Amino acid sequence: MSYILEVCVGSVESAIAAKQGGANRLELCSNLIIGGTTPDINLFNLIKENVDIDINVLIRPRFGDFLYSDYEFEIMKRDIEMFKKAGANGVVIGILKNDGSLNIPQMKTLIDIADGMDVTFHRAFDVCNNPMKALEEAKSLGINTILTSGQQNNCILGKELIKQLVEKSENKIDILVGSGVNSNNISEIINYTKSTSFHLSGKKIIDSNMKYRKKDVSMGLSSISEYDIVRTDSSEIKKVRQAIEKYMTERKI
Repeated sequence: MSYILEVCVGSVESAIAAKQGGANRLELCSNLIIGGTTPDINLFNLIKENVDIDINVLIRPRFGDFLYSDYEFEIMKRDIEMFKKAGANGVVIGILKNDGSLNIPQMKTLIDIADGMDVTFHRAFDVCNNPMKALEEAKSLGINTILTSGQQNNCILGKELIKQLVEKSENKIDILVGSGVNSNNISEIINYTKSTSFHLSGKKIIDSNMKYRKKDVSMGLSSISEYDIVRTDSSEIKKVRQAIEKYMTERKI
């Protein structure tokens, strides 16, 4: 059985580092620091020119919850059309109703537009009101993958639900473990959940090359330095990949 090592990236540099570390799929998004939003098409195109692995694109028009206005939904439809035409492998989507249930009609519309593309139900799943019901609905919709932390802030805290989801998936939908996956806990995650699909950013903070730095002026979140650059660490991705391959070799998966 093969495995998925998906790295979430927001720059060309991170995409290249992810590939060098052994990722076999990318999730591309912008604004990772706020959970990710839909990336720029030119960012996608440049990564595609430099990295030869599958790219799934996050379709999320804004930060925040997953209840969208008619205008936001129209943006999502157009973005899927755009990235499909540009050659994306898949899309990463999620829409809920105001009661926390999966918005099946809107999800079906997006899936129909993405026809032929891989579809991941992103961590909107982690804030839905009934995960087991949402799992069955995702199966019925023909969704390929659910990205989840087990409805907790990280996948270690949510490992019990993740284990249940893997069991209930019946190999009809892939359970992609995310939020907090790293080289220190990957063995625990694999052994407990029995998942074979993992999602991480493998990030490190790089200090900007800017020499002149204006103090006390912030362009965004005041708690975050303007001179910290978040990048994927290829060595961290490599460690995770090696741990996965070691487990599969020993278990002859």
